[in-house]
Amino acid sequence: MRIRVINGPNLNMLGIREPDIYGRMTYDELCGLIRAHAASRSIEVDIRQSNHEGDLVDWIQQTYGRYDGIVINPGAYTHTSVALLDAVKAVGVPTVEVHISDVSSREEFRQISYIRSACVCTIAGRGVQGYLDAIDVLCGEV
Repeated sequence: MRIRVINGPNLNMLGIREPDIYGRMTYDELCGLIRAHAASRSIEVDIRQSNHEGDLVDWIQQTYGRYDGIVINPGAYTHTSVALLDAVKAVGVPTVEVHISDVSSREEFRQISYIRSACVCTIAGRGVQGYLDAIDVLCGEV
């Protein structure tokens, strides 16, 4: 099984950005955690991060015919990007939306997720564990 993990804007600032909301784990530590979890399940994982919406769209499009699933934390693009929604719909690759924080208990604008309707599920508020849960969902373990 091959899974692509896509992280949107500011995820590279984990451990620095609002640690009371996002925790103290760094982005590199998160990537190591994801790689270890995937390896324990014999899953090939490709992890990417960008602050640029077009990069995220390109990476989603590249999954077509090459990956079995997508784990995506679109960051702020969750609430603004029809382009990400359209890309996920276009490729038809099972996708899980992940948010480290519980977006449902935060600001009103964070209640909107454009990408959600194209995803098999959303995992929010479980911290970095949400990424591991998302991999398990794609593997049919949850």
